Amino acid sequence: MTQKTVHKAELMRGDVLNIPTFKVLQQDGSLYPGATAPRLDQAAAIKIYQDLVFTRVLDERMVNAQRQGRIPFYLASLGEEAASVGSAAALQPHDMIFAQYREQGALRVRGFSAEQFMDQCFSNERDLGKGRQMPIHYGSKALNYMTISSPLATQIPQAAGYAYGQKLSGQAACTLCYFGEGAASEGDFHAGLNMAAVLNCPTIFLCRNNGYAISTPTAEQFHGDGIASRGVGYGIASLRVDGNDLLAVYAATELARAYALAEQAPVLIEAMSYRLGGHSTSDDPTGYRGKDEEAKWAKLDPVLRFKHWLTLQGWWSDAEEKALYSDYREELLTQMKAAEKRPIASLNYLIEDVYDKPPQQLTEQLNALKRHIRLYPANYPKTAGRLDS
Repeated sequence: MTQKTVHKAELMRGDVLNIPTFKVLQQDGSLYPGATAPRLDQAAAIKIYQDLVFTRVLDERMVNAQRQGRIPFYLASLGEEAASVGSAAALQPHDMIFAQYREQGALRVRGFSAEQFMDQCFSNERDLGKGRQMPIHYGSKALNYMTISSPLATQIPQAAGYAYGQKLSGQAACTLCYFGEGAASEGDFHAGLNMAAVLNCPTIFLCRNNGYAISTPTAEQFHGDGIASRGVGYGIASLRVDGNDLLAVYAATELARAYALAEQAPVLIEAMSYRLGGHSTSDDPTGYRGKDEEAKWAKLDPVLRFKHWLTLQGWWSDAEEKALYSDYREELLTQMKAAEKRPIASLNYLIEDVYDKPPQQLTEQLNALKRHIRLYPANYPKTAGRLDS
């Protein structure tokens, strides 16, 4: 890179770089003047809308299930569905996805069923994670969706490394990595981006800037121009997009994927959105933000915006809308009731899959746990796990 030379000291302020926000779709479903919608046929557009609605109904059902004491924990994506669904829909099935913990919409795009979502949340014997994860920590090898980890931002350098492996093996594929703007304050963010930039990894880093890192607003997290400017600092092609505008997110991801594959280089997308719900079911957002702020963002509902666009195309009707919500609510309730009745995952799963053969100390610890449960059964719930001696 050729560097400019000056002979008088000058300070360059952060506001020199003012990254614009890419928008396509207005809230009423019409396009912004001069904007062009990405190429989506009717079938693809309706599938995307179905995935948006499924995600919203899933979250609605599972938050209620947590409040009823049926599951211990849940993280909803209310208000952010377009960022995950729109980006995942623009990928190819063989592209890898590394999620944080609010991208159930992306997994639904890949084909995860209502039954699979419920089995994971209830940690039963059909859970692909074998009951070893908290609810919403999904993963699917078959769908190229890496299992979610709780520690914040660990997936960012992992995604860079996975994409580097794709590059070395000659795959025509990229890796998309989701994270929030709060995770961008972790050291793993900087390590991951720098690694991807230096090694030219075909990674799409997608930051959901939803306004809050749990209870900390963005104004108290950083002073610079959001997260996209950090990508520029690392020499990474970067783009800021309206995260509530599904068409814009889809188009931005298409562009990023094409660039990542053609250049074998990373891209950073900052999707500007808002977390309408709490950080999790353990959070009470009324303690750090007002109803007026929430009401303002509720008017920018991404699901409703995309529905308006579908309607303007003549591809959707009120009757279809009513039937879709009704069908998903019935399906999810049925699958939830079935999942919570299935046997819980076996305790033996605790020490499987890490070593070819579990080491002696782990086997001894597991046997000691089983003896303890048998000795004091009244102190453990019946759902503590099958002993399977």
